[in-house]
Amino acid sequence: MASLSVNLFDKSLRNPVLNASGTLGYGKEIEPLWGIETLGAYVTKGLSLKPHHGNPTPRVWEERRGLINSIGLQNIGIDRFFDEYFPFFKRKRTPIIVNFFGFTEEDYIACAERIKPHKLIIALEINLSCPNVKQGGISFGKDPDMVYRIVKKVKGVTQVPLIAKLTPEVKNLREIAQAAYEAGVNGFTLLNTIPSMVVDVQKRSVPIRGGLSGPVIKPVALKAVYEISSSLPVPVLGTGGIMDHNDALSFIMAGACAVQVGTATFIDPYAIPKIIKGIKEYLELCRCPSVEDIVGAAHGAEKQF
Repeated sequence: MASLSVNLFDKSLRNPVLNASGTLGYGKEIEPLWGIETLGAYVTKGLSLKPHHGNPTPRVWEERRGLINSIGLQNIGIDRFFDEYFPFFKRKRTPIIVNFFGFTEEDYIACAERIKPHKLIIALEINLSCPNVKQGGISFGKDPDMVYRIVKKVKGVTQVPLIAKLTPEVKNLREIAQAAYEAGVNGFTLLNTIPSMVVDVQKRSVPIRGGLSGPVIKPVALKAVYEISSSLPVPVLGTGGIMDHNDALSFIMAGACAVQVGTATFIDPYAIPKIIKGIKEYLELCRCPSVEDIVGAAHGAEKQF
């Protein structure tokens, strides 16, 4: 029997498949279809210090080979999540990664301080794609100096491992990742959505601006995973256009120790269980004893099964 378990920050996950932040609500929503404990770990919606209402509709727009979302980071806030929803994950014995964000450096620091260490909290995932309202709205993740500063400050207030979720909207992703690494980040999620928009020809208007996800961004995300995993000695979580187990395997072979699935669940709510099953079947077909044996296989390491 092939093993799907992976080790992340000295904690064992039952498999390498997670949801992408914001794509499974607060966890309970998927329960009528399959149990949240199916996941290797659950990734929360982006949580802020205070509740945030998000954007008006339309919030989601289907494109060829992709999906644009403009949810606007709507969430119930960190305190309410831990009061009302974290007990659910305790009952399910399901580990979580807490995605969080802010609009100022102070917001980020305060968020991290509020999240207390717990055996089920694998890591904090800092969303660096948010606009810095004190610097004209520029994304925190676009400037290496800003990335270094905010990661350094957040690391100073938490003992929980910190994962940086990076934006693709930069000229040199390695430079951004290097800045985060030098500031003490423990891992990366690659990549966030790509800023995009739609023009309605009939109405001559722009009905939505938001983040593009889905199969169209997979090659971009794969390249990022390959390059960062080969240049920095920290775990990388791959995300972006994973629709089936072959997509997931491509990210793992590119260097991702785990993957996050998002857009696929909007097409098929059973996509995640199917991907987990498909990875296991692949390993057994190849007589590979563990999924960890193929992490980074595309980097040229010769493995005999």
